[in-house]
Amino acid sequence: MPLSPLEHDRRYGELDQVMRAYTGQPADDTPDAPSQALTAYLRHTWHTRPWALATAERQLREYADNPPGRLRLRLGEFYALPDVGLPQDEIQQWLFCLADHIKHSLETGAVPPPATPATHWEWHARFPELGQFLGGWFSQDMPDEFTDHDAAVDDYRATTDPQLVARLAGELHELLVLDLDESDYALAVAELGMEVDAPAPYSPSGWLARVAEQLATPRADYGPSASAS
Repeated sequence: MPLSPLEHDRRYGELDQVMRAYTGQPADDTPDAPSQALTAYLRHTWHTRPWALATAERQLREYADNPPGRLRLRLGEFYALPDVGLPQDEIQQWLFCLADHIKHSLETGAVPPPATPATHWEWHARFPELGQFLGGWFSQDMPDEFTDHDAAVDDYRATTDPQLVARLAGELHELLVLDLDESDYALAVAELGMEVDAPAPYSPSGWLARVAEQLATPRADYGPSASAS
């Protein structure tokens, strides 16, 4: 019987987060140094959900100690590790290596300092609503769905809960405060799902700043027309 979502999260939820951190990244951890993917996971999790690190360490060890057999995988009773590019006979030792690095970080308080996101996973973990906004409203289909970028922003604002709109505004300001080069802002919006260029004459950061201003401007709400006296 396949795992229920609740059972999946209880047994493998944080393990799954660690594995997602390796999307598009090499699993090149060594006993001496964590990979860029694991460092990104540690950095973000220490600064947002530090209590989850002990769960990750435990779930990694439990999975490595009790790898699933083919039958249980086929029945869906176990979490199937994604392909991380390692030979099957190296996976168990790699999982133990990840657990050791997380344990060392917890025991010594070795916390990666705040930094610009370094991986696809970290960009989306740090800027989740911005990823929803750019990926949902500014995909390659955007020119067929909206007359221009402003129309797409207006549609997002009109159809999204105001609390999420406020969250997006905060994430935009946080991204702009990083003070990146324009090439890095172009990379950032691409990582977060934007598939069209910023509208002329704006640079990527200039357009992000414009969107932040648009979201900060109160929407006009004229209400019902007043009756004539």
